[in-house]
Amino acid sequence: GSVTVICSDKTGTLTENRMQAQEFRVHHGARIQTYQGIPPRDERDENWEKFLLALALNNDVVVSDQHFVGDPTEVALMEAAVAAGLDLNVVRQLYPRVAELSFTSERGLMSTVHRKSDGRTIVLTKGAPEYVFALCEDVGLTEPESVQSMAAQGMRVLALAYREIGDQDVTQMELKNVERGLKYLGLIGLIDPPRESAAESVRLCHAACIRVAMITGDHPATARAIAHRLGITKTIKDQVISGRELAALSDDELLITTSSAAVYARMDPEQKIRIVKALQANGEVVAMTGDGVNDSPALKRADVGVAMGKGGTDVAREAAHIILLDDNFSSIVGAVREGRRIYDNIRKFVRFALSGNSGEIWTLFCAPLFGLPTPLLPIQILWINLVTDGLPGLSLAVEPEERNIMHRPPRSPRESIFARGLWQHSVWVGVLTAAVTLGSMAWAFHAGHPGWQTIAFTVLTMTQMGHVLAIRSERESIFTIGFLSNIPLLFAVLTTFILHLAVLYVPMLSAIFKTTPLSMVELLLCFVASSSVFVAVEIEKLFRRRSEQKSK
Repeated sequence: GSVTVICSDKTGTLTENRMQAQEFRVHHGARIQTYQGIPPRDERDENWEKFLLALALNNDVVVSDQHFVGDPTEVALMEAAVAAGLDLNVVRQLYPRVAELSFTSERGLMSTVHRKSDGRTIVLTKGAPEYVFALCEDVGLTEPESVQSMAAQGMRVLALAYREIGDQDVTQMELKNVERGLKYLGLIGLIDPPRESAAESVRLCHAACIRVAMITGDHPATARAIAHRLGITKTIKDQVISGRELAALSDDELLITTSSAAVYARMDPEQKIRIVKALQANGEVVAMTGDGVNDSPALKRADVGVAMGKGGTDVAREAAHIILLDDNFSSIVGAVREGRRIYDNIRKFVRFALSGNSGEIWTLFCAPLFGLPTPLLPIQILWINLVTDGLPGLSLAVEPEERNIMHRPPRSPRESIFARGLWQHSVWVGVLTAAVTLGSMAWAFHAGHPGWQTIAFTVLTMTQMGHVLAIRSERESIFTIGFLSNIPLLFAVLTTFILHLAVLYVPMLSAIFKTTPLSMVELLLCFVASSSVFVAVEIEKLFRRRSEQKSK
């Protein structure tokens, strides 16, 4: 509930993690053939065949029950190859994998080595375009512009390349050398649609004065397009910080940058912890998402580490404070909302308990000072503490969220629970409760009424019932939020009232609690006297609302 910045991954958290191949740019020497959608397989087109081989073989997707299981990006590549007409079982038999250079965030690409049926060896490479381009000899001058154009449409762009080594045994050469002198195959653009709920959740965060920062390994143009579509940035031209730019910043420069930046692209997991430290140094309370092993330091460092429950690693989940079962950004916002509601309800319980107990203390302490006898017996005090305080107090825990809960700034985690007038409220309500109780008791005592102690007992009980209804919101009137919006509390108040009537009018209980039955008029007078606290608290909230309107 105190979070001021949420740093979120893009893929799977802000988006549906449902990758689909949308655009293909196949390299044919000096000519580039562009396809919207998946074109059919053509065995006479050598480059398109190798392109499809790279899609199908350069991944770690597993076929389970006729479904592809694995990284969503690799699953989308496999689905594209199969949709084009490639027989997966056949190509895996014809091109068995003999070696692999795994993907790392530092390398930005992945290569697999396959032995062909004629004994020759082929290397298939996929990865971020800028990393693949650096290893190829025949990339056209316009390809970086094409990458920029596709990424600006919100696509995740991957480049593909290959190399035929010949019949040389790969095990006899250094594996890292297989990625040299690659031949460029082309680009594939994948679209991962934003979650329908993500834009509304981002809007809620902004309304709640919570900044949303998107951290992704995608191309800056892709990150910019998705961030603008979700409302994370106001304009399509807002600044995007790349991993290389962040690496070049000093710690002092990073403090300035993170105070306003909302989109970070081509980020390594290790760079997340620098972002977290910089935000915390600026006084922010940071929630950070992560799913990989390398994310665990940032998750531990963040004020609230959020791990992915569906696609995350065990290491990330162990390092985090919260695990998302659905990997959905909206669930993070829901947790913020719930955190605020729980804290509000804790304050309401503390307000009710302190006010009620201080009222009892002032009543017992001041009675002798005004020449009055002891207003309550020990068993009556016990009854008030167990029933009158207990049942309604527990019901405050299920109080629904207030209407403005996501339209106010986050509270500071260092804020005292007694801040924002809570202790002052507890003092004056306690004094008023004691004054009403002692006033009613004094009237009955001096009038010679035999039930003066019962009147004090009843007024004190009813006063707390009116108070618990009034403090259901710190600013909204009970008549605005409605008596029926918290059924358990209403039930607890009615139950307490009925039990108190039983203590007054059931002879067996009356004998135990030493009470005297009151007439209907006397009971009505007790009700009117005790309602003064309810009215006073409602007036306090009225002044608070007017003060807030004037400040705006």
